[in-house]
Amino acid sequence: MSRAVSRVALVTGAARGIGAATVRALAATGWSVVAVDRPEDDPRLPYRMGTPEELHAVAATASSGAPGRRPQGVPAVLAHLADATDEAAMGAAVERAETVYGGLDAVIAVAGVIAGGAPLWEMDAGELQAVLEVDLGGPITAARVGIPALLRRPPPRQGRFLAVASAAATRGLLGLAAYGAAKAGVAGLVRGLAVDLGGTGVTAVGVSPGSTATAMLDESARLYGLESTAAFADQQPVRRLLAPEEVAAALVWLAGADSGAVTGAVVPVDGGLSL
Repeated sequence: MSRAVSRVALVTGAARGIGAATVRALAATGWSVVAVDRPEDDPRLPYRMGTPEELHAVAATASSGAPGRRPQGVPAVLAHLADATDEAAMGAAVERAETVYGGLDAVIAVAGVIAGGAPLWEMDAGELQAVLEVDLGGPITAARVGIPALLRRPPPRQGRFLAVASAAATRGLLGLAAYGAAKAGVAGLVRGLAVDLGGTGVTAVGVSPGSTATAMLDESARLYGLESTAAFADQQPVRRLLAPEEVAAALVWLAGADSGAVTGAVVPVDGGLSL
């Protein structure tokens, strides 16, 4: 893994799971990070979102002993409360990155939700709206407010727009048609952005995790009426659940300077689930 010094990232969904692991991994390799998560639960969904307390704990832990050059007294990670689908709130997070750290080099859209467990035509309308807004609308919002900041870095720049898709983008999953549609949209988003960004020094890449030990997978188990998430491991050739840190490691490499040849792709980090 290449060591980043004085590079700046914005990460959504940062309070827990893959987002939190990504913040910690970035800070450990010298990045400065604005860690973003929503300030409250989503009333459309029946399970708990990450909390402000969890977000601040991630920021404090990741900042402790983090290497890298930044102004004295400025932590490696700043916690920022914002809804990933709110363009104005996300714009404020981008502005904070530029004001405090002097610019932005990577936008990593991790925030996601799960809902379904029934055929699409039986899915609760509010849950359907939440899945489409967060899982596809969130990365679109991150691109709209974040990419202009990436382009404000002077050339030669090495900007990175990264978005988390899912193995569900290419593999149909029972009762999760809306989720799969949203994640397939993320794949289309990064392909289109890669073309739009051609020649700028900014790339766009997706990462598709498989069944990963997160709160979202806990909710998936509940939707399927499973006692635990262990059953999901059998779907993956590696025969285990992935750790959030494994997905984060791919995101950190893709955010770095060594990944400039990768754009428009969706990289599977799924234990073979999409085979």
